[in-house]
Amino acid sequence: MAILRTMPERTYRPFRPHRLRAIAMLFALIGAVWMMLPSVANADVTASEKCTKDATTGCVMVNVFGKDREPVGGVKITLKAPDGASATATSTDKGATSFEATTADAYSVSLDPASLPDEFADAAPADVTVTVQFGATARATFDLTAPAATAPAATSGSTPTAGSNTTKAATSTDSAGTGLSADRVWQQLASGLRFGLMLALASLGANLIYGTTKLSNFAHGEQVTLGAVIAYLFVSIGAPLWLAAILSVAISAATGWLQDVGIWKPLRKRGTPITQVMIVTIGLSIALQFLIQFMVGTGTFQVVSGNPTTWTVGPITMTKISFIAMLISIVALVAVAWFLTRTRLGRATRAVSDNPALASATGINTNGVIRLVWTLSAGLAGLSGLLFALMFGAANWNMGMQMLLLMFAAITLGGLGTANGALVGSLVIGFAVELSSLFLPSDLRYATALFILILALLVRPQGILGLRDRIG
Repeated sequence: MAILRTMPERTYRPFRPHRLRAIAMLFALIGAVWMMLPSVANADVTASEKCTKDATTGCVMVNVFGKDREPVGGVKITLKAPDGASATATSTDKGATSFEATTADAYSVSLDPASLPDEFADAAPADVTVTVQFGATARATFDLTAPAATAPAATSGSTPTAGSNTTKAATSTDSAGTGLSADRVWQQLASGLRFGLMLALASLGANLIYGTTKLSNFAHGEQVTLGAVIAYLFVSIGAPLWLAAILSVAISAATGWLQDVGIWKPLRKRGTPITQVMIVTIGLSIALQFLIQFMVGTGTFQVVSGNPTTWTVGPITMTKISFIAMLISIVALVAVAWFLTRTRLGRATRAVSDNPALASATGINTNGVIRLVWTLSAGLAGLSGLLFALMFGAANWNMGMQMLLLMFAAITLGGLGTANGALVGSLVIGFAVELSSLFLPSDLRYATALFILILALLVRPQGILGLRDRIG
């Protein structure tokens, strides 16, 4: 006898008021940030400048003066980067000599004594160190009538390109140095560690989200940008940097909590397939991109204005904020590792990541754990964006989108859903991006990282620290 089963009538739950309140709070928070943001004007570029500063280029203007502050022509000028790359140009008697640099870092400007005019043959101009920022102009001045020349670098309005720490200077003569030395290797290793740690902060949260929900969040890049935007807001109204940083991370974390209350939890309760939820994240990413662009414009904004100082440790020279940002990144990563391994809530998070159904059966509040993960990941992304903006001098509206591909590459390489995998994958990507410039043009640095990702996955499809899936 056939057994007949009747399908239960589907009931639809009304949209609860607290969800409407959460969505309203999210848009109110975004609106408050928008209303408080000052207008951002793009820096003007005069027609007399040969260098065009933009989101990926910084300018160095060098003046060589003689008697009565008149420009001196025929002097060979060399712009040298910390990794050994260099460019040369010849000064003219019509004004400053311009250079283009594709990395925000400290550069050394020097004159060739053999090229000095006879009347200044006894001059001893000292090398000048300038700090280049994207979208800005740094200036160096040499006075040949003085025994030694020193000049500060002036900068204005810059923007970062995620991960672009490989230095390459170019002029009309385009004589980039490609020599390989131990000092240059150490410099690139330090730059790789710096970029890898910054990328790990952003990737860790996205990997925790994937581990607990199996969702690839395409809006995670905008959470990175949001951290820089909020910090810029509070600094621009007079708040000290330390307070702006705390508020930036706290508000970024709050947006993650609001998103889960208003968007992700309702979709989970309705059993929305993961593919549709991923499409929602893509739509959210696009909406947030253009909302941020509408708020701050297409130009660049500096979180902290002024000329950053540089520190030298052995053969490594980086900006002071780069060293501080690396230290903060290490502390944050260690704190997250301690939370996941040493606290009861952290162990519950790992249990939900391993098997949500089993974790729920043992009494763990899976929805509460997932909400905590969204909050934590948004806070880490905001911290990463803030540190990126400080390290590179400034930020722009699509900074997070530029990082998103590298974040996914780091997560996949390290192992999907594993916190340690995000760290390992990010460090591998960071070192690959920077060390590749020792042998290849800097334009291929990202291609090299993705090529390593493909090779690693061919050998170990589950990633470096991922677990092999059981089939059958």
